[in-house]
Amino acid sequence: MNTIRVLIVEDDAKIADLHRRFTERVEGCEVVGIATGLEDARYMVEALEPDLILLDLYFPEGSGMDLLHTIRANRMETDVILITAAREMEPLKQALRGGVFDYIIKPVITERFNDCLTKFREYRMRLSNSETIEQRDVDSILRPATAPAGNAVQDDLPKGIDSLTLRKVRRLFEDLPRTTGLSAEDAAERMGASRSTARRYLEYLVSVNFVYADVVYGSVGRPERKYFRA
Repeated sequence: MNTIRVLIVEDDAKIADLHRRFTERVEGCEVVGIATGLEDARYMVEALEPDLILLDLYFPEGSGMDLLHTIRANRMETDVILITAAREMEPLKQALRGGVFDYIIKPVITERFNDCLTKFREYRMRLSNSETIEQRDVDSILRPATAPAGNAVQDDLPKGIDSLTLRKVRRLFEDLPRTTGLSAEDAAERMGASRSTARRYLEYLVSVNFVYADVVYGSVGRPERKYFRA
């Protein structure tokens, strides 16, 4: 699977168009339809069989949660990201029980939106391309969506981890094939930082399952700790 086919379900036409433009800026994603009501949405889900639905929660005729339950009851291979202005805890609880991939609160922050869809595309590609899995694969599939390390605010990060530097380290791996690893020395050189600083950020990314570490033996037999994109 290379392209993620996205259906937007949103009753506000201006917001729907905004989400369409956001989606089309994300590499590997295309909008296949926009539904402004739940009845149209049910028809379009059956007709278009999208990979992903960006679903609002409140509609004049009912709740977007009803559409989510229909999708789950019919065992459709369609995932859902809820995008809503609701700030009550109960809708979030229902959404999690319904198996949503993510939950985004309006107004949508562009970076948060992009990160979410990028992670979703990686998630679907991994599911479609892998026949066997390791524990680290399970961890990276089940855990990454709602707390991306690169978007964590400074207050959520441990002491010694700066959000801007963290994003810089993440980008090192986003530009590399998954089979290519970086040592702390490699990362330090690319970051323009010390080896100890690079290792601190790399170990943090291990803790949030963005990368994993493995011991690689070089040509002279000396083991080296390298970090690979999870």
